[in-house]
Amino acid sequence: MAGVNKVILIGNLGADPELRYTSGGSAVADLRLECRGDLEVDAHHTVEDCGIVLGQAMHQALGDRKGIRRYGAGFHPANPFTGEAYVPMDETLARCVIDFSGRPHLVWRGLDRLAFKSVSIPERDQDMSSRFRFGLAREFFQAFASEARCNLHVELLYGDEPHHVVEAIFKAFGKATDLACQRDPRIAGRIPSTKGLL
Repeated sequence: MAGVNKVILIGNLGADPELRYTSGGSAVADLRLECRGDLEVDAHHTVEDCGIVLGQAMHQALGDRKGIRRYGAGFHPANPFTGEAYVPMDETLARCVIDFSGRPHLVWRGLDRLAFKSVSIPERDQDMSSRFRFGLAREFFQAFASEARCNLHVELLYGDEPHHVVEAIFKAFGKATDLACQRDPRIAGRIPSTKGLL
């Protein structure tokens, strides 16, 4: 899973290049995703398909999951917050925690008021992130969680500016994924579960 931060995203989603780079770059993973969707109809299936494909790739890359940390959160006794995937972005704070447990589940909190927010013409023309519907982000993360077979918690603690919210949640997701996929030498060759399977 470790990479050198080489991220290539090709497609017609039209998202801000900074945001398209955000998850892969924050995960310090090499990533190439090509996407062509029917955006003249809507972006729903295109965004969902990206989540499906990335989730499948993650599941395949993790294999039997032997030796990975599994959790994208810290449990170091000296500092219980080590590795927590909190990402601030100006007035916004987002949190993401992930468990590659083999059991898919998404918890989506704090974004419902933005899910179907009406976008004004000035906001629409500001940048692509301002016109991105947060309900679509939920579809991406639901598809990813299902296909990667992970328990994924995404939460907006506070924030209002659309660009900052989108960037913070995707960066937090990237950071949590990076932490969970790192190899832990203390459990090398072992499945990170007391049951012996995931």
